[in-house]
Amino acid sequence: MYLYVKALHIIFVVTWFAGMFYIVRLFIYGAEANEEEGEKRSILLEQMLLMQRRLWYGITWPSAVLTLIFGSWMYLLFMGNAHIPPMWLIWKLGFVVLLYLYHYLCHRIFKQQQAQVFKYSSQQLRIWNEVATIFLVAIVFLVVLKQAMSMLYGLIGIVVLTIVILVFISIYKKIRNNK
Repeated sequence: MYLYVKALHIIFVVTWFAGMFYIVRLFIYGAEANEEEGEKRSILLEQMLLMQRRLWYGITWPSAVLTLIFGSWMYLLFMGNAHIPPMWLIWKLGFVVLLYLYHYLCHRIFKQQQAQVFKYSSQQLRIWNEVATIFLVAIVFLVVLKQAMSMLYGLIGIVVLTIVILVFISIYKKIRNNK
């Protein structure tokens, strides 16, 4: 039973992350569409907002809920009669809580854009888009390696990855502005 639950958990984690990665791209495109003029603006915005709704309510939210259901079920099966989870699992669950917070904050941006309120620039949203990548790397390394020293290296790796991502975003912005 455990392996079936684990497989379903992994499937919904993958679809949830796919939705998380793509929804922020759609936020970026929505913010850029909002900067257009006239009929082009209204056509692009209408399409972006429709795509956001379909992705958010059709894939991302259901996947987040099913991830939580199968993850909780898997936790109960994994823990059995044990009372204290291993340290790697505590760290992983901490990152998962932060990931759900990220999901909630994305939902706030989604609701704003659906109301055609664009508080964030496309550049700010590009940086926001990379936050899910950081969570993905942290969680996968914790689940696969399960060692305290590996967790330390993983956390150092996350910091380095974050710096690299920010540098590439900065380079991309310069290239984009020169065109």
